[in-house]
Amino acid sequence: MPSFRYTAISPAGETIQGFLDAPSEKAVIEQLRRQGNLPMRAEPADAGRGFFADLLKAEFGTGRALSGAEVANVTRELSVMLNAGQDLDRALRFLVDTAPNPRVRGVLTQLRDAVRDGSPLAAALAQHPKSFPRLYVGLVRAGESGGMLAATLARLADLLERQRGLRAAVTNALIYPAILVAVGIGAIAMLLTQVLPQFIPLFQQTGAALPAPTRFVIALGDFVSHDGPYVLVMLVVLVAAARQALKRPRIRIVWDRMMLRLPVMGNLAKEVLAARLARTLGTLLQNGVPLVSALGIVLEVIDNTAGEAALRAATESAKGGAGLSRPLQQAGIFPVRMVYLLRLGEETAQLGAMSLRAAEIHEEQARMGIERLVALLVPVLIIFIGGAVAGIVSSLMLAMLSLNDLAS
Repeated sequence: MPSFRYTAISPAGETIQGFLDAPSEKAVIEQLRRQGNLPMRAEPADAGRGFFADLLKAEFGTGRALSGAEVANVTRELSVMLNAGQDLDRALRFLVDTAPNPRVRGVLTQLRDAVRDGSPLAAALAQHPKSFPRLYVGLVRAGESGGMLAATLARLADLLERQRGLRAAVTNALIYPAILVAVGIGAIAMLLTQVLPQFIPLFQQTGAALPAPTRFVIALGDFVSHDGPYVLVMLVVLVAAARQALKRPRIRIVWDRMMLRLPVMGNLAKEVLAARLARTLGTLLQNGVPLVSALGIVLEVIDNTAGEAALRAATESAKGGAGLSRPLQQAGIFPVRMVYLLRLGEETAQLGAMSLRAAEIHEEQARMGIERLVALLVPVLIIFIGGAVAGIVSSLMLAMLSLNDLAS
């Protein structure tokens, strides 16, 4: 039976660590709960062991910002500690003691020291803007002012985990097509630069006229062999130049609008944009942040300039008391379903709850859109790569058959 390493809070409020033999992590957690403990972590005892694992986890310095996953984990654990009745200083001390690496421990130590010196948690977090953005600090400040810090941190952890899950879904879905493209390009390049040159001397010895497909493939192989590196350099330069150009507001907004109008990718981008906007807005409103202030924070998490422009217009409308949904509808870049739910939330004074409902719908729509995109993209890539390889091989076979005809 596998062994698991665990960390938990005892009924007396003390941190306990140890090992348990159990069939799964879930069984470890259930056993700890039956004992009256509050489980915090449970992982295989051999996880992270070995030289290479330690090398991958090695940290050089403690001044770098925390990753999104580390911030989400810290937020979840802090909310669990506070909901269990621990005070903030003791909760932060526990996080420092159980930090997974020196970088996280360094940031948490600075937070704990600032809180011990009398600083509010939000002010301490604001001293680390690269780790805790304005959205995070604003929610914590609202939770502290309303006396609901534990509940606020729990909602914030949900927000961060859902955002991370959506990003992970997009990334994971694109891994297989990316590998397929890389392998296909490698196979085609090998055929053109390694296999094809082995046949060229044979063709030259005969002096016979080669079929047009074979001549084309030979010319393509020569181009890849001699000019391929220069083409790669030009592509790198073009990508770098494009990234610099996209930093210009006028160019970026044209690009973002064009991306939202693409047949398949555009709809997916709209779903992701709507999910992020609705999830962030709903979480802020549910934690007591005023609408105008919430919209100002949401602007910082929208990474599409066309969406930002629409949201700025909606913010001005909200300041004047005209509502939020109408300007978003007039922008024409957000899904109709989200706009309808936001309008319903405004009419029923439940904008926060309806925003979260809209976020759930569009997150699911985004996941389904990703699955459909991959299901469409993979066969197309396979057919294209297979056709290219088959074309190269067929051109060589055609030349060989023509030489056999001449010899006979």
